[in-house]
Amino acid sequence: MKSSSGGLTSWLLEKLLEIGYVDAVLSVGRATDESSELFGYSVAYCEDLRTRRKSQYYASTMSEVLTFARQHDKRFAVVGVPCYIKAARTVCREDAVLASRLVLFIGLVCGHLKTQAYAESLAWQLGISPRELAEVDFRIKAEGRPASDYDFGARRSGESSWLRSPTRLLVGSNWGYSAFQPEACNFCDDVVAETSDVTFGDAWLPHFVEDFHGANLVICRNRLLEGIFETGQKRGEIVLTPLDPSEAVQSQAGGFRYRREGLALRLSDDIAAGLSVPRKRVRPDPRAVSFRRAALLRQRRRMARLSHAAFAEAIAAQDLTVYLGAMKKEIARYKRLDLYFARRTLVYVKRFLPRARAEKTRDREGRHHTRS
Repeated sequence: MKSSSGGLTSWLLEKLLEIGYVDAVLSVGRATDESSELFGYSVAYCEDLRTRRKSQYYASTMSEVLTFARQHDKRFAVVGVPCYIKAARTVCREDAVLASRLVLFIGLVCGHLKTQAYAESLAWQLGISPRELAEVDFRIKAEGRPASDYDFGARRSGESSWLRSPTRLLVGSNWGYSAFQPEACNFCDDVVAETSDVTFGDAWLPHFVEDFHGANLVICRNRLLEGIFETGQKRGEIVLTPLDPSEAVQSQAGGFRYRREGLALRLSDDIAAGLSVPRKRVRPDPRAVSFRRAALLRQRRRMARLSHAAFAEAIAAQDLTVYLGAMKKEIARYKRLDLYFARRTLVYVKRFLPRARAEKTRDREGRHHTRS
């Protein structure tokens, strides 16, 4: 399948349309030529889903498709990252008409959102300026490389050929640097779209990631959907491998750390700065993480804020190096912090581990003599 990962999201949506459980899907796809944006929410039918198999790291709005759903007496499945699914669920609690029409909620695992500038910054590094940019592909599978090591591609307006590069070589592409992350993501505590009927994500586990085709992590909370998956496996259309819940958590370990211990630190930092913060499932705690992790998390937040400002300056100056210079400086600072604390830990181990072992040996010998 031409999907970002295992292709199960597209497979399920097609099945739901085939059996008539839903009439249409509300999901993010490529925007129309008239739009100034690359992607946006729209109404998709079976024939449209084949063009929506890939991940789109691009912030958009659901307002127009929710209005469409309210005006058309049909059954819809909604696809989105955790905050969008929760928003749609919340709207349904207040709007009986939408509640009767939005019948399934399909969640996508999310590390954090990206603004439109993320796509523009990567394409610009390939030589296509934001004004020339017509199309991007965030995840092009690369045969012979792990599923997590994919390419980014972009196409210039008026041209048919694509430019591409391994994503990891592009400045700001590393998810750990939080480039172009909206501030709201700093307060999110939902990694796996907990309010959805089913969640799909990448199975970032050793026994799956080496296959460049990729594999999906699936968390199903709906009996109807469980039945569809089981039927698909019996027919040989899909392959399902049961996972222990701990493995599911492990596959998204970084996201859970960021939205649990990391969130506790960020809440504490904002309160200390005199800012109001939302009430979350974790309490503000300045000691939620080690001193090392705290320094790195604060630097990530600094890089996120800087990326927005630096890219806006680059656009105004029509000079990409304005953004690249600023980001490279902060990325280097992040790496120095990481290396500094790693070395301190190593020195500590070298100094104190032999001493601890010696003391343990003396204690053991002392107990032996006492028994004798």
